[in-house]
Amino acid sequence: MGYVKTAMLMAAMTALFMGIGALIGGSSGAVIALVLAGAMNLFTYWNSDKAVLRMNGARAVDDRTAPDFVRLVHDLADRAGMPRPKVYLIDTDQPNAFATGRNPQNAAVAATTGLLRRLTREEIAGVMAHELAHIQNRDTLTMTITATMAGAISMLANFAFFFGGNREREGGVLGGLVVMIFAPMAAALVQMAISRSREYEADRLGAAICGQPLWLAAALAKIDAFAKGIDNPAAEANPAMAHMFIINPLHAHARDALFSTHPATANRIAALQAMVGSAAPQTARMARSSIPRVSRKRPWS
Repeated sequence: MGYVKTAMLMAAMTALFMGIGALIGGSSGAVIALVLAGAMNLFTYWNSDKAVLRMNGARAVDDRTAPDFVRLVHDLADRAGMPRPKVYLIDTDQPNAFATGRNPQNAAVAATTGLLRRLTREEIAGVMAHELAHIQNRDTLTMTITATMAGAISMLANFAFFFGGNREREGGVLGGLVVMIFAPMAAALVQMAISRSREYEADRLGAAICGQPLWLAAALAKIDAFAKGIDNPAAEANPAMAHMFIINPLHAHARDALFSTHPATANRIAALQAMVGSAAPQTARMARSSIPRVSRKRPWS
């Protein structure tokens, strides 16, 4: 059901992009817009992980530079039966994390140094299991493509606003102005709808991977509280990528709930808490295969 909804929303995004192209240049403009959308998505497919990591100032870590953290991520990936992703750290005090990559074989997870300092080992495990769930569900590619298209629609609408649309089309200039103003808003709504639907599924699968839904629930509560008071400069500079983080990293420019990149944290926590009773036998069985212990000194921080 979630994948069908995502496919429909992405089709709507493509149709919106083509509609603006048609507004600018008629049928030829629609074709050009479709070709442009395809080219952007192809570029995004091959380069999304590098671009996102670079924009957030992420640095790669390994068994030598962050042994406990890398071992934690690798153990969770092994338990999920998926390839081990590359691991990155972002030097910022706001606790947060995201995953990126075009497929599970070419994926990366990134956590902030604030996340490793402020959360417990179990909470970190819950967060990283959530990010691995995004990779396993291939959400990372979907959400990056929608972010790219949303940005392109806004750019194309601004171009149409300044250079004018096809004045001979039905609705004339006034109709064109209405579309140019509301097209970016519609694109943002589609992007948010895709992001929110995938977050619930990643919470569910992430809780299954780590074996303890309450670990992730506790982590979400802490991250949400800290994110409201601690800046994430890289995220503020690139707000189109905010939906990739486990909790919205933006607070300096708060948005209305309609345009929120994530479901309400309280609703996500309630859903995780509901999993505890319904999946108790499976949770207990998975919990017995414990994740590796990390030292209290936390050498990665």
